[in-house]
Amino acid sequence: MSGNEQAAVTADPDVCVGSGNCTFVAPSVFGLDDEGTVTVLRERVGGTERDAAVAAAAGCPAAAIIVAG
Repeated sequence: MSGNEQAAVTADPDVCVGSGNCTFVAPSVFGLDDEGTVTVLRERVGGTERDAAVAAAAGCPAAAIIVAG
């Protein structure tokens, strides 16, 4: 992946258990709605945001986050 390419970020709110880990690891990419469920703030990320999103996906206890690309 070159520096200009971006990855797609998705999250399944039906699978989310509301741990909030993603918001600590990648606060510019993920948030929580009023019910404590994951929301994606940035659907395309690159560089350090991509790295943070990948780390958030790896640390998600429900495997609710997917980073493709």
